[in-house]
Amino acid sequence: MTTELTDASALTAAPSWAAPVLRTARTTARVLAWTVLSIAALATVVPFLWMLGVAFRTPADLYADPARLWPDRWSVSGFHAVFTQLPFFRLAVNSIVFAGGTTVLLLLIDSLCAYALARLRFRGQNFVFWTILLTLMVPFQVMLIPLFLTVFHLGWLNTFQGLIIPRSVSALGIFMLRQFFVKIPRQLDEAARVDGAGPLRIYWRIILPLARPALASLFVIQFMALWNDFLWPLVISSSTDMRTLPSALTLFSSTSGVDHAALMAGAAISLAPLAVAFLLAQRFFTEGIAATGIK
Repeated sequence: MTTELTDASALTAAPSWAAPVLRTARTTARVLAWTVLSIAALATVVPFLWMLGVAFRTPADLYADPARLWPDRWSVSGFHAVFTQLPFFRLAVNSIVFAGGTTVLLLLIDSLCAYALARLRFRGQNFVFWTILLTLMVPFQVMLIPLFLTVFHLGWLNTFQGLIIPRSVSALGIFMLRQFFVKIPRQLDEAARVDGAGPLRIYWRIILPLARPALASLFVIQFMALWNDFLWPLVISSSTDMRTLPSALTLFSSTSGVDHAALMAGAAISLAPLAVAFLLAQRFFTEGIAATGIK
């Protein structure tokens, strides 16, 4: 009560010019924040608008003024080339199988590993966790040649298992899920053990349902990364019929030149599933990101 009276008396005793100054400062901060956000939004959106503009332009229109966002004459020749010069539907199926299948397998393996690191007790647990974190500093390009040789000797070139299995584990996913599992109350595990549940049943019936926001956010992150993966499908697949859509777009680039309209049209088409996946899982994605780092 005394503190409230002191605060009220302090506000009453404040100079008459303080309130307008505070309001001006708040307004300035709000305007500055909106300005920064608007600039960031433009920096993000303008490249996509330019990509769509190039997809609907003719070569002559593009070379006349490459920086212009919209064409003078609209053309769908780029989209026509994507559907006629490429086995588009086969490539789309390959991308869905590769990105979707790898993501589902990754969620299973990463969640099992994260559950063991977060909820079980065994010797060397911290060493294993820190070793997994250290692999985050190793670029995928460093592991590319050993992975390729392994897939080659297994006879998995130009196969779905060669595309999926080497990419089905993520150190980032293990870390995210482990951080989420740690903050789930252990009393739930103890109550389940009293009822006779084992570790796998606790994992499947208790931990996974409670971790749906984290799983959804990880699904979106990994699905987007795998759908846009260019290097691994290009290296592992010598046949066009086994390539994914992003890697197959290299066929529009040759020694005779680059079909920019077709290239950008294919890139625009390949972005559509990512937008749909993000919109469907947006709420879980933001919840999972916010909750993962909270102790």
